[in-house]
This record gives sequence, C-alpha cells and structure tokens, in this order.
Amino acid sequence: MIPKFEKLTSRAVPLPIENIDTDQIIPARFLKATERKGFGDNLFRDWRYDEEGRPVADFPLNNNCRFGGEILVAGRNFGCGSSREHAAWALFDYGFRVVVSSFFADIFRGNALNNGLLPLTVSDGFLAAMLTEIAANNNAKFEVDLEAQTITILSTRQSESFEIDAYKKKCLLGGLDDVDYLVTLAPEIKDFENGKLKLEN
Repeated sequence: MIPKFEKLTSRAVPLPIENIDTDQIIPARFLKATERKGFGDNLFRDWRYDEEGRPVADFPLNNNCRFGGEILVAGRNFGCGSSREHAAWALFDYGFRVVVSSFFADIFRGNALNNGLLPLTVSDGFLAAMLTEIAANNNAKFEVDLEAQTITILSTRQSESFEIDAYKKKCLLGGLDDVDYLVTLAPEIKDFENGKLKLEN
C-alpha cells in the first residue's frame, strides 16, 4: 500500500536545472539495496554534499527554509537517462509526493506513478511562475488537487490543469499499487473463473 493522495498543500523545493538524469537523482553506487527504504539519504548525493561529505550550503535541499516541502519544482526533461526505479524510490523516501516539471522522461514518469509519486507536467510559463513565487517567498505554498487535476499557486490563485492516466489516478487516490489494485478485483476474478462473470466486448 502507498499513502492515499487526494489534495496536497505544501511549500516547494526549487531545482531549476534542465536534463536532470537518474544518476544525478540517485548515483549508481547507491543501488545495492533491494528494499525501497533509505534511498532518500542519498538523493542528489553528489550535489548535496562535497567530497568530504559536508552539506553544500547553497544546494536547495540543504536550505532550512525548504525542509518539509513535499513538492519538488524542477527544470525541463526531468528523470532522463537510465530506467532505474530507484530514482523514484529516492524522491519518495526523502519525502516528496509531487515533482513538477514541463517535461518528464517516459520511463521515469511510469516509475514515479508506480511508487506513489506524482510527476506533474505543467507549461513552461506556469513552471516559471512557480519558480518566481518560490524565489520571492520562502514560505510560498502550492495546492495540488488530484481529483480536480489542478495545481494552484495559493498566493496569486494562478492555476493550471494537468493530465494523468485515469488508471494511475485511481490508484493514487486509493493508495494502491498495481498489486493492491489486482487484489481489489479478487471477487470479480473469482466470479469470472466460476463462469459467473463475462467480459464485456
């Protein structure tokens, strides 16, 4: 089970860098673990820490004002590179529920949705407006309404709609991964096996 996602109101962490690939999200040397937990500690490891393991002061995730933000606002073409699912694990384990960009790599988008992380695609103009708001106000908040499929800058009420696959939306709203969803269909599957239910054409 994953946490249900209905409506999220949160501050945001800005990372306005284009072409952030999965090796930057979670470097390959940290992929040895098989469980999903613990990857958040090494999220953006080579950007967050110097060679001595000290936090890089001007990296957004190290800014006290950003702690607790559940929305990551990134540049265009987020999640490109390898197909490693660990990138989505790391973002979710760190505490992000939403990543906003104007374009996502297809495989990353699928991995994110499969792991309770919402990859939310907005226009370049709305992305710029979000980054401008964050730069002007460390406490700027945003609302993501999954049911209505909208994201809103609360201070200005500027809003934009976003697209999401209907099945993945249903899973996020219900807090279900693919296996959980199949379990909910167990009665129908049993009825089909017993000849009590026929598939519609």
